[in-house]
Amino acid sequence: MAQSPSAADRAAAAAGEMSGGQPGYQPAGHQPAGYQVVARRYRPQRFDELVGQEHVARGLSGAIESGRIGHAYLFTGARGVGKTSAARIYAKALECTGGAGAEPCNECERCRAIAAGQDIDVVEVDAASNRGIDEIRQLRQNVAVRPARGRCKIYIIDEVHMLTREAFNALLKTLEEPPAHVKFVLCTTEPEKLPITILSRCQRFDFQTVDPPAIARRLEQIVAAEGANVTPEALALIARRAAGSMRDSQSLLEQLLGAAAGTIGVDDVHAIIGTGREERVGAIVAAIAARDARTAIAAFDDSLAGGADPGGVLEQLLAALRDALLASVGCGAGQLRQGAGLGVDLAAFGREAGTATLLAMLQIVDQALSRMRSSGHAAVLAEMAIVRLASLEDLDSLAEAVERVAAAAPTGAVGVGRGTAAARPQVIAPRVAGAGDTPAGRPSPTDEPSPGQREKKTTERDAGAARPSETAAGSPATAAAARGGAPQPPPLVTAAASDRPHHQERRPGGDEPPRSPDVPVDETPADRAGSPAPDAAADPLGLWQRAGEALDGLAADFAALATRGCWRDGLLEITLPATSGTAVSFLRRPEVAAEVARVLAACAGRAVRHAIVIEQASSVDPGQPDAAAASSQRGRPVASQATLVREAIEHPLVSHARAVFDAAVRKVEPPRQRPAALPVVAAVADAARAADDREEERDRADDHAVDYGAAAREAADDGHGGGDG
Repeated sequence: MAQSPSAADRAAAAAGEMSGGQPGYQPAGHQPAGYQVVARRYRPQRFDELVGQEHVARGLSGAIESGRIGHAYLFTGARGVGKTSAARIYAKALECTGGAGAEPCNECERCRAIAAGQDIDVVEVDAASNRGIDEIRQLRQNVAVRPARGRCKIYIIDEVHMLTREAFNALLKTLEEPPAHVKFVLCTTEPEKLPITILSRCQRFDFQTVDPPAIARRLEQIVAAEGANVTPEALALIARRAAGSMRDSQSLLEQLLGAAAGTIGVDDVHAIIGTGREERVGAIVAAIAARDARTAIAAFDDSLAGGADPGGVLEQLLAALRDALLASVGCGAGQLRQGAGLGVDLAAFGREAGTATLLAMLQIVDQALSRMRSSGHAAVLAEMAIVRLASLEDLDSLAEAVERVAAAAPTGAVGVGRGTAAARPQVIAPRVAGAGDTPAGRPSPTDEPSPGQREKKTTERDAGAARPSETAAGSPATAAAARGGAPQPPPLVTAAASDRPHHQERRPGGDEPPRSPDVPVDETPADRAGSPAPDAAADPLGLWQRAGEALDGLAADFAALATRGCWRDGLLEITLPATSGTAVSFLRRPEVAAEVARVLAACAGRAVRHAIVIEQASSVDPGQPDAAAASSQRGRPVASQATLVREAIEHPLVSHARAVFDAAVRKVEPPRQRPAALPVVAAVADAARAADDREEERDRADDHAVDYGAAAREAADDGHGGGDG
């Protein structure tokens, strides 16, 4: 408890304008019976001494001057920003008898008693230890008692969020309608834990964290009053380390005043708080910028050898990366907190690395700090984080990465080609079968290409018979050549079918279509579609399947999902399962539909209009053959987990994401299929019919039993009658 200062001390404080500013200040050499720490001796005693809380001071002093004094106030904010000090100043301002206006005089008996915590009308309650409903009931009884000495009775409830739910409910009525002489000041660091019914009954003041420059100025005043020597760089480092808490900075300063002798410098501060020298941290940042993991680790080891803590070095690194991040988004030097002691231009580093890369670096450091709090090998985790930072490549936004992958990937990934006419691949039209051609319809090895044709590279295919698309009548281009016209330019398509994954080259039924040994890489789906099928009208689904085999990429996979096909007024209607919404949407895209129409025309020998529809559960007839085919299609075996993982890894977007985020594919969930509705309905109907049949059988059995019993009784009666005769 603070001792009242002597008249000489008060006179010296008034004459010399001591930086402490409060009447309770005592010189460093004066040692009373009970020593008070710096944070208590230099506690603010007036509204104008609240550092960084000018908005709170204006609000409270204005309410006192205007007479609009509320009955309940809520002070919220981080630790050590002046909540309890403001509550005491407010209580002194209400009870002061010698001051003018809203500021307390700090000289009258009431002010000194409140500052010393001895006033019986100002009650400070620690809600952390008095959190139950019994304590609140006692408080409700005491508020009815009028103040003993002053005009008001003031209750300061600190850490009010620690009260129980029942205690809050018991306090509601008193907090809403207290007696006229009672004022409440609730203080908390976690306002989100307070019930909304409490928040709505209070006037709320949010205390801000104190800026490092303001903390440094206040520490300089305290150092001058204490008669100590501390360098400005050390004070600035203490202010940054306090993280906006005035009390934390004063506690650290007092620790330095007691431990260090002579002038206190930056090295003394680093030794106390366990951080590394700024130039060593700057060396780590420079090595990370140069992608030199070995130099970064060496600088980190130097910091540890100098007495630094691994967590402290990472926190310094986090602060430096924070400044670089702000510089990367265009913030000025006024918003950067790190000084020139690092020896690194953080603004230039931020502009060079980029915002995305710095965000990833900050996440790495933050995760490492979180893991170090519960780990016994903090140094190893810190070294792992530094190596990852030095090995991290420049990152771009996900949208830009997707655009680059889509532009660089072969167009076969989406089933159709895109691009300008100048970028389209040139296709060598097949020659008309003749005497010098092979039976498969290809030119013989002795034939030479025409001068206007360019030699194209071919790709080896699986051995087998030539597909129909490679015969003499296999494509419109061949027909045009036979008529003497110039070959028509083929539609723009994608990579050859051999570039597709193996699972995309098979028919829906599982049989492998025959392939020609040598097929030009740049052939179009229309070239591979084959000659017009004579049974196109009789087998619409077969026509669609042949066209699907001639497509590439996702278009071929999605076309293979078809379960039914039929002709409706000259329109080929293809039905896909109810679970194939994505496939239907893809096949309905204009560019995909146009490519499918070209391939269908090549297969049917004429233009074919088609429509893609999705199967409705109510439209399935289990008795139709197509329904059985659809059922077998849905019953296809699901690919193994290894196959799914391999396909996911081969996808270009997944590959880029793995490289960007240093990730791995652990598991791939197979697509879920919704159960068909009609089989369930049919099963329910069958079960109901079976139950009815069993009920009828039981009724018939009961009727037979009744008839048998009646016949037995009649026979017994007849027997008795015969005996009597």
